[in-house]
Amino acid sequence: MADRTETKYLVTGGAGFIGSYLVNALLARGDSVVALDNLQTGRLTNLDEASEAPGFHFVHGSVLDELVVDELVHQCDVVIHMAAAVGVRLVVEQPLKSLTTNIRGSQVVIEAAHRYRRKILMASTSEIYGKNSLGPLHETADRILGSPSIVRWAYSTAKAVDEILANCYHRERGLPTIVVRLFNTVGARQSAAYGMVIPRLVQQALRDEPLTVFGDGRQTRCFAHVLDVVEALLRLLDDDAAIGHTFNIGSSEEISIGRLAEAIIERCESGSRIRMVPYDEAYGAGFEDMQRRVPETTKLRTLTGWAPRYTLSDVLNDVITDARREAAPRPDLVLP
Repeated sequence: MADRTETKYLVTGGAGFIGSYLVNALLARGDSVVALDNLQTGRLTNLDEASEAPGFHFVHGSVLDELVVDELVHQCDVVIHMAAAVGVRLVVEQPLKSLTTNIRGSQVVIEAAHRYRRKILMASTSEIYGKNSLGPLHETADRILGSPSIVRWAYSTAKAVDEILANCYHRERGLPTIVVRLFNTVGARQSAAYGMVIPRLVQQALRDEPLTVFGDGRQTRCFAHVLDVVEALLRLLDDDAAIGHTFNIGSSEEISIGRLAEAIIERCESGSRIRMVPYDEAYGAGFEDMQRRVPETTKLRTLTGWAPRYTLSDVLNDVITDARREAAPRPDLVLP
């Protein structure tokens, strides 16, 4: 294989959960990275490893700041737009902020990429499919959404606008774009604060608190290890045949949330019990969910040869280990 040429990447949301793993992976293979993050949901500690690399630079700022985004896109060769308001709880509690960040922020980044003719990878979401519980879901599957008055669907709508913007810029103006729809992605360093189910259940189990399972617990999801997701992103970034296309990224290992909670209690050797919580109690009246969400990833696999290396068991082991480390008392904080 011929030697790679070093590329300078701009990663928006680079201090976030997935973004920080991607930053580390790019630096590890010899590229340089500028990470832009407003630190509202991202954490600087996620970039401790990256901060030691000579090819890394962090900028504390927002994708809504047109001047900052313009300058950084101009400095870089490729843009990876990961910044977004994510997590069911955050979207439900702050729908207006989520809409503004996700739509206007993406518009600012895409316009700058077009201005300087930079390739851009746009991170979208499985929320695109809405209530479509058929599966596995292909990239061309129908979007089935509830009423616009239900804030759950604001996030799906905003990310759909992002995708449409990227596709229009590609078709009408020749901008090299790649869109990825990320399904549930999990691993160490993921925060439980915004409704991420596995970190939340693990924290509850380690504290011997009731594990709160929303709805009837029979809804199923697939959880991909963040390292598998990052590997897929790198392969798409390196393949020009991916330009102009949309790809699902996720695991096909399906599990119900009720069974997931049972597995977490067992692995944590916890005395916790499971408490079923109606959706209305968890998120407010009118909340809607989908019964099943499974990705069809044939398109990604066929183009890049990607396949997951990690199982759900690996995901749970990493999250539990990380949560125990976070909960452990730090010797440097012990008072004399």
